[in-house]
Amino acid sequence: MGEQFQDNNRSNRDSLEEKGIKTGLRVHLDESQKPTIPMSPSTEAEQQLTQGIQARKARKFDIAKEYFEQALISYEFLDNQPKIARIYCFLGLTLYSLGDYQQAIQYNQQSLAIAGTINNPRLMGQVLGNLGNAYRHLGDYDRAIEYQQQSLEIAQQQEDSAAQMAAWNNLGLAHKARGDGEDALDCQKHSFALAKSLRDRETMVQILKNLGNACYALGDYRQAIEYYEERLLLAQEQGNQRMQGQILRNLVNACYTLGDYQCAIVYSEQRLANARLIADYRAEEQALSSLGNAYEAIGNYPQAVHCYEQRLNVARAISDERVEKQTLDNLRITCYALGDYAKILQYQEVLD
Repeated sequence: MGEQFQDNNRSNRDSLEEKGIKTGLRVHLDESQKPTIPMSPSTEAEQQLTQGIQARKARKFDIAKEYFEQALISYEFLDNQPKIARIYCFLGLTLYSLGDYQQAIQYNQQSLAIAGTINNPRLMGQVLGNLGNAYRHLGDYDRAIEYQQQSLEIAQQQEDSAAQMAAWNNLGLAHKARGDGEDALDCQKHSFALAKSLRDRETMVQILKNLGNACYALGDYRQAIEYYEERLLLAQEQGNQRMQGQILRNLVNACYTLGDYQCAIVYSEQRLANARLIADYRAEEQALSSLGNAYEAIGNYPQAVHCYEQRLNVARAISDERVEKQTLDNLRITCYALGDYAKILQYQEVLD
């Protein structure tokens, strides 16, 4: 009797397994057979917002804009005012990145209105900064400064160091755009001090660029060099080769303006090595041009010729006829200073 029960039980189990049903009532279905569970409106809205933020971080601004617009519709249906205000801010930032400053202003104004109604001062401060940046790009510097000052006041009231850092930086950029060099420099110094206290190295790198440029515009080239050198150290710590090349170019220009050709040679050599490391042929020919000019300025004509000949090879490699002609002119003039008339004729024949 017991054996018959076991046989019947085994038979029933085998029958169930043939139908795709395992013992213990566990059912295994294909993905296509699984029922789709619809998302709640709030979950769907949050997903759209998250996708928009991710697309914006990836600099896919057109895609980000579509997701934010979908999320806006969803949150308007839910009547979620804090989220609506935030999405208008994101849309404003995205249109700013796309270069549509007028539309960016409209979205930020809508965000500001709601942020004021729901009493969200942090969002208000951010949006005021966004508006200031947009007006700066439109050339309305007075309004840009006004909005940045309001943004700074809110950040100070909230005792938000990161927001104050951003506001000082943006205010400095607005003053610089209006031609207020000293005011711009003062704002950037405030911003840099806060970035340093927060150990925000990424922001420090950016502000050091602004400080260097502000000093350069004011004619304080030695101070500009100090800021550029500090920025170069941070870029080297980060291993950012391309940024190092850009900073070295600024340093070369500042040294040239001071007439410090030995300093220009040192930084040009570093820029040349950097350009070759990352295979940046444009930067390579520019660095060789700077080196040639500097060596020529100190009377080292053989070394200048050597640099110009290397630049000529790069110009031909990248098929840049303008640079090739310019370099041949440099070679002809430098060879004349050397008294090497055979080479002068050689380069003159190429020019003709």
